[in-house]
Amino acid sequence: MKIGIFGNEGSWYVEDLQRAARELGSDAVRLDFRRLSMSVTSAGTRFSCDEVALDDFEAFIVRTMPPGSLEEVVTRMDVLGQLQAAGKIVVNSPRAVECAVDKSLTTAKLAAAGLPVPPTWIGESSDAALEAFEQLGGDVVVKPVFGAEGRGIVRVSDPDLAFRTFRTLERIDAVLYLQKFVPHAGYDTRLLILDGEIVGAMKRESADDFRTNVARNGSATQVEPTQQQVELALRASEVIGTRIAGVDLLESQSGETFVIELNAVPGWRAFQKATGIDVAKRFLESLQADISKESFQVS
Repeated sequence: MKIGIFGNEGSWYVEDLQRAARELGSDAVRLDFRRLSMSVTSAGTRFSCDEVALDDFEAFIVRTMPPGSLEEVVTRMDVLGQLQAAGKIVVNSPRAVECAVDKSLTTAKLAAAGLPVPPTWIGESSDAALEAFEQLGGDVVVKPVFGAEGRGIVRVSDPDLAFRTFRTLERIDAVLYLQKFVPHAGYDTRLLILDGEIVGAMKRESADDFRTNVARNGSATQVEPTQQQVELALRASEVIGTRIAGVDLLESQSGETFVIELNAVPGWRAFQKATGIDVAKRFLESLQADISKESFQVS
């Protein structure tokens, strides 16, 4: 099995996938989106990356989406879509990645499917955001629409600070994404999903920060998810169309459980440390099974 991994140079996740690939007798090559190209002729479409032909690659894993212009990002997604159309396995699918990377779209889709999400407002006007701030109880979490690991997330509960925050974001042409702050006990639960099944779960908590991300100095311990948590996480993954996903659930002090995040490029470093599960190996074994199945059907 030959796998292409779209990931950052020096990424722990790329190295972990390459380690698992070696153990399984496969070949995993790091690829850079910025070196990716597609040649289209009437005879067919060819793909390459840094002049390396991708024809003999059987699967591609998306581990990052580098910053870029709208044209660059759209083109990268187009190429992923064409790779998938050419019969290659792409995980997660371009459609799932495109949805999950956009918090506003993910939240809207989850809510439309009847899943519990915190009350949320999205817009571009700071004046409208100030009105929404009051309607959301004067205590909100402001998030970047595109972001991960808790970076750029702030809690705003002061009207003057809200005014300055919203005006600043408006001036830099950022979309304003506000969620009602959900009082909680200082922890959330991350469930890792693969192929429609729960791989495991961990409790993430922080003693001095409402953000529980391990990347923000939170701690993680293995837990056994409840049936409700399992059902919510699996349903969320199904709605977004992810094959592998990290779903974050938050229980309020009043006992309600909310889906607060779905990550289509989930990290598993802290998860693996907490649970002892070799996620990379299990992930690649899943891809191997798919490739073997397809090879059998073709033959």
